[in-house]
Amino acid sequence: MEIKIETGGLRLDKALSDLTELSRSLANEQIKSGQVLVNGQVKKAKYTVQEGDVVTYQVPEPEVLEYVAEDIPLDIIYQDEDVAVVNKPQGMVVHPSAGHTSGTLVNALMYHIKDLSGINGVLRPGIVHRIDKDTSGLLMIAKNDDAHLALAQELKDKKSLRKYWAIVHGNLPNDRGVIEAPIGRSEKDRKKQAVTAKGKPAVTRFQVLERFGDYTLLELQLETGRTHQIRVHMAYIGHPVAGDEVYGPRKTLKGHGQFLHAKTLGFTHPKTGETMEFTADIPDIFKETLEKLRNN
Repeated sequence: MEIKIETGGLRLDKALSDLTELSRSLANEQIKSGQVLVNGQVKKAKYTVQEGDVVTYQVPEPEVLEYVAEDIPLDIIYQDEDVAVVNKPQGMVVHPSAGHTSGTLVNALMYHIKDLSGINGVLRPGIVHRIDKDTSGLLMIAKNDDAHLALAQELKDKKSLRKYWAIVHGNLPNDRGVIEAPIGRSEKDRKKQAVTAKGKPAVTRFQVLERFGDYTLLELQLETGRTHQIRVHMAYIGHPVAGDEVYGPRKTLKGHGQFLHAKTLGFTHPKTGETMEFTADIPDIFKETLEKLRNN
């Protein structure tokens, strides 16, 4: 593959990682082995790329992904013949991907729930929507294709209820508010999302539940479901989610990642038309951190 450098100044390994699908370590491996050429010449990783440089690199062979049922404990909040609601623990990836071929929510679902919709293919059976690895909380699962289509359409129509709790940095000036800012892939770092004019519409509502001076407990409601939406929006207004290593500061609350929990989930049952609403308590680490903040 070939890319043309539009903005110079970065090390070759950093530029290659930012502008391609290669990780920093894989970029370094290719550079050391002479597989990366700059204007037809081999360069070292520390080479500073210049505007107009043409960089050639190798596209790695795609990893063959398989999913298997795994006897992983799973908190199933609700289940019938059409839908299920699960409380995903913090630290669990939702579906298999490169680097995460086992131990995912899908692996657990395959063991505990025999019938799952196939609309999203063999690697994401039953998955209607996702939450980040280090975000805990509720997810709706479709057990057949008709249910999947109905639940997905309700999400698209912004009729589903999705409320989160988060501990964020700082003391917000308002008790409630709406963040309306488009989100898309960051132009500076393609592995991140960002508020950008080229992004898709994104709306997050928030309400202050408790203040701790340097931190605030919020309830947030999603109207849209962009990747990393809450984390990006809160960082955008200067109050990043505590524990967020990607969008937040280095000095933050100690935990197992961002303090973000999908607490409430509501939707219309695809067969009965009944309004369903579920709530999952925050994880123990979240509770313990709140108690420490209150005591301080």
